[in-house]
Amino acid sequence: MKITFPHMGNTYIAVKGLLEDLGNEVVLAPRCSKKTLELGTKYSPESICLPLKINIGNYIEAIEKGADTVLITGSCGPCRFGFYHIMEQYLLNDFGYDVRIIAFDPPDGKPMVLFNRIAEAMNTSNPYKIIRSGKKAYEILCEADALTDLANKKRPIAINRYEIDMIVEEFYRDIEYTHGVQEILQLIKNTRVRLEEIAIDTERKPIKVGIIGEIYTIIEPFVNLEVEKKLGYLGAEVEKSLTPSDWARHHIFSFPFGSKEEKSKWEAARPYLSTLVGGHGRETIGSAVQYAQAGFDGLIQIFPLTCMPEIVAESILPTIQRDYDIPILTLVVDEMTGEAGYLTRLEAFIDLLKKRREDKNYEGMLLRS
Repeated sequence: MKITFPHMGNTYIAVKGLLEDLGNEVVLAPRCSKKTLELGTKYSPESICLPLKINIGNYIEAIEKGADTVLITGSCGPCRFGFYHIMEQYLLNDFGYDVRIIAFDPPDGKPMVLFNRIAEAMNTSNPYKIIRSGKKAYEILCEADALTDLANKKRPIAINRYEIDMIVEEFYRDIEYTHGVQEILQLIKNTRVRLEEIAIDTERKPIKVGIIGEIYTIIEPFVNLEVEKKLGYLGAEVEKSLTPSDWARHHIFSFPFGSKEEKSKWEAARPYLSTLVGGHGRETIGSAVQYAQAGFDGLIQIFPLTCMPEIVAESILPTIQRDYDIPILTLVVDEMTGEAGYLTRLEAFIDLLKKRREDKNYEGMLLRS
């Protein structure tokens, strides 16, 4: 069995280490690119949301490298992600690709069905081995996300911002040739040391921007046109409301009770949206409220075209913008999104945030005098 899986931010790094430690052969799909998007768009229904198209592109590129099995998580509720693995299996088979998809659907009262799928994918039915390796993979996920956060915090204040990008790019390139949990963790550690050594300008006070929205478009750089990097170059410090390690903590390590962090977002969202609408629509609202309360300068919602949960959230965000006096920009992405127009909107938004901060500082000086 030669296993592959879709790219989704740093998730592939942890899954690669987990499967290799359990003795599986991993076929890593190339990082998402224009070719990935073109393949996925060619073989997917036109009206389906962008993440599925990218997934299909990932699979085809991995199948061409020899993969015969695909792993993907499942979902529940109104979001179409819960149907991805069924649609993807049909699409791949229809176009002549002989591949099997193993989906880790929520137990829904049948925990042994989920366990058997996990055991098959992991090539072991030993619960101790699976749990031990799962904890190691979670450690990779947390460390990789922390590395991304460090890069995002240092980029707007680094004297030479290009150094950040060079180190991060080298890290992702080396991951493809790094085997197993320990080697990956050592690579992350070495990269972190290099990032921490980059000189910064302590006089800079970057704008703080919270990224909210659909999880895939938040965490996959190719899909959001590397929004974190673009904002860093514009002098903004970025914080994402969701990361792969957040997802794992909420849905795996806090199962079935849920995490305190996720529940706090539900509580923050309650005055505006008190029920599940699928995906992370409710979390988008809760995160917007929490970021506003924390004093962030602005928020950017990102989601794929036709994403139903985020469309619901988008309709509520103007009320939060008014109630908390915080600017919110919404960016909708699909395969037709142009980078030039995207960048222009980001530049205009950051200019607005900087002007608002200057005005507030000036008003504060007048009050003190």
